[in-house]
Amino acid sequence: MIQQIDYYVIAPPLVLALVAALVLLLDAFLPARPGTRTALGLVTLAGVAISLAFVVAQALSGGPPRSTFCVPPNLAGPAGQGPAMCSFVADRFTLVFAGMVLVAAVVVVLMSMTQLADGGIPVGEWYFLLLCTLVGAITLPASRDLVMLVVALELVSLPVFALTAMKRYDGRASEAAVKLFVVSVVSTAIMLFGVSLLYGIAGAIYLSRLAAVFSGQIEAPGVDPALVQGLPAVVTVGVVLVVAGFAFKIAAVPFHSWAADVYQGASVPVAALLSVISKAAGFAGLILVLVVGLSGQAATWAPIIGIVAALTMTAGNLLAMRQRSAVRLLAWSSVAQSGYILAPLAITAASGAVGTSMAYLVIYAAMNLGAFAVVMLISRTVTRNELDDYRGLAFRSPAAGLALAFCLVCLAGLPPGLAGLFAKVFVFRELVVGGSGWLALIMAVNTVIGLYYYATWTARLFTPTPGTSRAPTSPIPSATGESLPPASPTPHRPPATTWLAIGLALVVAVLFSFAPQVVLDMTSLSAFG
Repeated sequence: MIQQIDYYVIAPPLVLALVAALVLLLDAFLPARPGTRTALGLVTLAGVAISLAFVVAQALSGGPPRSTFCVPPNLAGPAGQGPAMCSFVADRFTLVFAGMVLVAAVVVVLMSMTQLADGGIPVGEWYFLLLCTLVGAITLPASRDLVMLVVALELVSLPVFALTAMKRYDGRASEAAVKLFVVSVVSTAIMLFGVSLLYGIAGAIYLSRLAAVFSGQIEAPGVDPALVQGLPAVVTVGVVLVVAGFAFKIAAVPFHSWAADVYQGASVPVAALLSVISKAAGFAGLILVLVVGLSGQAATWAPIIGIVAALTMTAGNLLAMRQRSAVRLLAWSSVAQSGYILAPLAITAASGAVGTSMAYLVIYAAMNLGAFAVVMLISRTVTRNELDDYRGLAFRSPAAGLALAFCLVCLAGLPPGLAGLFAKVFVFRELVVGGSGWLALIMAVNTVIGLYYYATWTARLFTPTPGTSRAPTSPIPSATGESLPPASPTPHRPPATTWLAIGLALVVAVLFSFAPQVVLDMTSLSAFG
């Protein structure tokens, strides 16, 4: 059997893979100096931009979805019966997710250029690992068989371990990397166990074939039909294990406890990567498995998703209220946002559930990346990066203070941050129309709870700090009694890449606030096909 490969379809991940290899070669042969760090960052940005250009070109070309790595029709089943079986499909669902990931990657790369400017982290390895993560993140929504799903998800996860640990001589970073590694290994093992059960019963790895077998449309090749229908408990266990594996990846309750420690221990660009790109990949895989592969088992997984969504948004908001660290607050806020994104998937009868979850995820990505970019800016001038360090930021740095305030009110769903408000309205409307009033009520209560910590942080930005108008003229005693040099009256000026990252995220968030229909147009018709 010879398969034809459509290189145009796989061009976005292929470009990123080639650029990753190029970055390693350039890092090996170029001299180690500040200009090399900038050059490697620009090469990485160029690779992301070229990959994004291919995604946009595929989206604008129209026509039916394109696929590759397909089983020939004469081998797809008896007399060619049954759905087409392809491993890689570029439909609107794939392109929307890939476009969102690549735009978010531009912000993360800009933040990385700021992080790497000090020279304490190996630049070539950093960008290589980052590009490998992006390859997995844009391959995963195109994956249509269980093997490729697992491989793509691990390609997203494995490089992040090393990225987290690259803050050398930092105990918190090493601890965060170990925790992330252990969590990922456990989640992968659970997911593989569930995948093996589903494959053993259905006799297929392709999602389209799984859907047809579990819905009773066709018989599994080489498997007694009575076996499929006679083992409902085993099917249920397989579904639950697969959902649990993805729940680890998106930090959903009860698999959420790792999020805050890992986000705080990792560098800020890696935390932003985990909160947006890695989370988006996890949601893409979860949606594909549930909606495409296990649609016939919706009666089993829909109630589970509803309960997990309610617990996730509640736990995330309650834990965020107790935080004093900016990064930890954003980590628990990210957990709560995962609950909002999950909620529409519990409405199996709603045709727009997938589009609603995707719309919320796209808007959330812009808001969260903007907040992390400002946190990146402040983390270079303070040690602990706690909420009190942001007191009076709107007076010390009006641009950064206003940008962070706008992103926070967006996350809270308050005017003028209408993007967050529209996102919550989309989800709330879907829940009410779908008949899940109990979940809509829980979401409404959690939205009110979330207002507290977002409003508290925003209020600090506009609260003047006594004595900040001038720097101290005498040495400051430290906790050990030693004298420290006086604070500098002018803080360190960050590279322009930080401001570019803030500006890009802010522009997208403002666009979504004034034109939410742009998001709806992208996601409402992004169902598979």
